[in-house]
Amino acid sequence: MILGIPFELLPAAASATSGAVDVAVFLVFAVIGVVSLGVVAAMVYIVVRYRRRPGNLTGRGHDPATIWRTELGWCALTATVFLGLFTVGAAFFDRIERVPADADALDVAVTAKRWMWSFHHPNGRRELSQLHVPAGRVVRLHLASEDVIHSFYVPAFRLKHDVVPGWLRTAWFRATAPGTYALACAEYCGTEHAVMRADVVVMEPHAYDRWLAQGDDSRPPLAAAGRALFQRLDCGACHESHRRRRAPPLEGLYGRPVALRDGSSVIADDDYIRRSILRPDADVVADYQGGVMPTYAGLVDDDELLLLVAYIRSLADAEGVSP
Repeated sequence: MILGIPFELLPAAASATSGAVDVAVFLVFAVIGVVSLGVVAAMVYIVVRYRRRPGNLTGRGHDPATIWRTELGWCALTATVFLGLFTVGAAFFDRIERVPADADALDVAVTAKRWMWSFHHPNGRRELSQLHVPAGRVVRLHLASEDVIHSFYVPAFRLKHDVVPGWLRTAWFRATAPGTYALACAEYCGTEHAVMRADVVVMEPHAYDRWLAQGDDSRPPLAAAGRALFQRLDCGACHESHRRRRAPPLEGLYGRPVALRDGSSVIADDDYIRRSILRPDADVVADYQGGVMPTYAGLVDDDELLLLVAYIRSLADAEGVSP
């Protein structure tokens, strides 16, 4: 509190990675503060110490000189400090961006569109502008945009992730304290950008289970809806093992590296699956021919892509492979 006014330098930390982000931010500001104070102190000292005094007619001209040791030492010190900051930042970034392979994780499909957020839970329950999650459990967000670039931003979780049309992105968090936390779009998306807000309601696990059980049973679970779409599109004609297989198997695929015909490899994540559905010849799997699978661009929308991803992910879980 400053002058009787409530003041917080940062929002309350409420996720497993909030502390790491705060440490990185304060470390950068501490280095900036020390360097800035040192530079200002040196400037003040030089101005006072070497000022021209009354009656002093000493010439100020001198031959150019280079103090190599000082300059090299200053460059080495600067490089060391900034490389240290980079190393710390890279380590924290890897920790935050690496989606945990947690078998108990909660997978939520998130769709952004002007100007609202919609959430689809694994059991089929949907929410608009409000997301309920359990405390202490990893929540994986499978992000898609129906129109323009948005950004999923929860300050209390120190989580900000762009939601880009044409991509399926994955973000995660693990909330540590029950409560209601603000969610906003942090990427300008149009005239109503400022009202594209939602609440993340973190609940005790038993309370979340009760809330989830109270949903509309008429909606099928995500994976079941994805399976129905998979069958309607007759994808199993090529991908299912009990039929004539002309395409790679999907069981145990999600989260694993996939060898490609060009000798490279790619992780079978959300975006890989989306790309394979819309542009099947972009990443042809080793030992298979290109040009066999038709494109489904324009035939399935982002919500349906999320359903297909949920179904393929469930096949990995059924095989005992966690993404």
